[in-house]
Amino acid sequence: MRSRTNIADIVGDYVALKNAGVGSMKGLCPFHEERSPSFHVRPQVGYYHCFGCGEGGDVFTFLQKMDHVTFSEAVERMAARIGFELHYEDGGAATDHGNRARILAANEAAAAFYVSQLTTPDAEPARAFLGSRGFDPSAAQRFGVGFAPRGGALRAHLRSLGFTEDELVTAGLLGRGDRGDVYDRFRGRLVWPIRDVTGAALGFGARKLLDDDNGPKYLNTPETAVYHKSQVLYGLDLARKDIARGRQVVVVEGYTDVMACHLAGITTAVATCGTAFGVDHIKIVRRVIGDVDNSDTTGTGEVIFTFDPDEAGQKAASRAFAEEQRFAAQTFVAVAPDGLDPCDLRLAQGDGAVQRLIKSRKPMFEFMIRRQLAVHDLETVEGRVAALRAAAPVVAGIRDQALGVGYVRNLAGWLGMDPTEVQRAVTAAKGGSRPQAAPSAQEPAPAAESEPTITGLRTDTATRTERDVLMAILQHPDLVGEQLVAKAARIRFTDPALAVVRDAVAVNLEHSGAPDWVARLTAEVPPRFARLVGELAVAPIPEREDRLRGYCRSIIVDFVDRDLLREKVELMGAMQRLDAAADAERFGAVQRDLVRIETERRALRDE
Repeated sequence: MRSRTNIADIVGDYVALKNAGVGSMKGLCPFHEERSPSFHVRPQVGYYHCFGCGEGGDVFTFLQKMDHVTFSEAVERMAARIGFELHYEDGGAATDHGNRARILAANEAAAAFYVSQLTTPDAEPARAFLGSRGFDPSAAQRFGVGFAPRGGALRAHLRSLGFTEDELVTAGLLGRGDRGDVYDRFRGRLVWPIRDVTGAALGFGARKLLDDDNGPKYLNTPETAVYHKSQVLYGLDLARKDIARGRQVVVVEGYTDVMACHLAGITTAVATCGTAFGVDHIKIVRRVIGDVDNSDTTGTGEVIFTFDPDEAGQKAASRAFAEEQRFAAQTFVAVAPDGLDPCDLRLAQGDGAVQRLIKSRKPMFEFMIRRQLAVHDLETVEGRVAALRAAAPVVAGIRDQALGVGYVRNLAGWLGMDPTEVQRAVTAAKGGSRPQAAPSAQEPAPAAESEPTITGLRTDTATRTERDVLMAILQHPDLVGEQLVAKAARIRFTDPALAVVRDAVAVNLEHSGAPDWVARLTAEVPPRFARLVGELAVAPIPEREDRLRGYCRSIIVDFVDRDLLREKVELMGAMQRLDAAADAERFGAVQRDLVRIETERRALRDE
């Protein structure tokens, strides 16, 4: 099944990948936080590896680690995705392995049930609410919006499908009272499914509709094995491709705002689910948008926040600004002049107004500077000085030097002060600027000294050649050819770590070019050499695709030819030391070996 799966398609659901040379793609690692991409994927090899944290493996390993599933679950999910029929040793059907699979299955069944209930008579308040917000039945269908009826209808329905009460409580679909009685968590509410990038339903968000509902206005699925509110973004499953394509994400504040934006043509909108936009959300956005740090911060994409103009919205803006430095992308703020959120704006003024709102975005720095100025009386000297002191740290935090100079001039103009005076205040603020951040607990720990890596190899010619030979064999054994692989695997390597990988190749020659070729080699070597195998399997090969076959064969032909030449020199030295008359048998054997070597060398050149 590995051979029928393009690992880049699977990884691409989670990470924005870009070409990084022949047969190689790279992006921001999903397993640790980084600003420059060190995560490489080799589709032809079916392997991924991060040169930053050392994570690596095949498509099943990736799914296991990203979605916290067992190997069996990963295999079954992939089989379902590509329509591959699995056969079990006992002849039975697929079984569910662990809570996660059961939770996802229960959520999917619940999502379908909620959708079916939206057309029932009891759902009239839900349909009326949607209509009042400008959403017709097709819009509800597009976003999978449904209705949770009162009573225990969901419980009864899911029990009839074979789910136990304990499973449904674990999934957050049922609640359990103090006396142990269970009840539907969502009752008499409009319901939105919250899905991951693959479209799997992780949980739900539900809005109150009825006056006698004493619960909060919005109620979400509690924390479960699959739903973590700080790590999900509503609408990301629908927006992911357009976010990656346009390198823009619009962060709004609610489910209806996401719907309004998408229906208005802003198909990069997402929203948090009952929590503030935080560090974990930033990690998700950066991976999807391909937010790579470089010297040209204007070319890295856009993150646009929409905030309500009320106090809560202003606090949200401050929280977002506090984390702004985590983005390499430019950050913007879009606030409607009349204080309407995207849903209300679309309802009042149409789709075009939502599009104009996003186009009229202001840079995050300008928005925060103007917020500081707005609370001071700029008509007085004291007010202007206080405003400068408040705004200077904001300008000091701008990492792009040219952009910072521009904002010094702008701030001087807004305050009516001399630019030199403003620059002094900004420079002083930099002196007392944010302290150097302590190393994050989520940064990858440095690899142990005993764990070999590509970057830790010696840089002499022999080691570089051995490294390149193994890269060609691991990544393109089909282009090299079975005979050349076998010849290279018989040659003694000078680098001890690379020699271990060579040994693994030698004992697995019959599997050369198989879909699980790299996986077999990884399993063959001692555990501390697994990272080196992973790196050799994904490290970019310095040649164009149309010349790849010639490169792979020529580098190994040269390697084998050099070893034959070394053997020839040794034999000629031995021949000179022999007495042909006294040791005729040994002399003849050496001559035959020399003929054999010359024959092999000619055959190599003819390949």
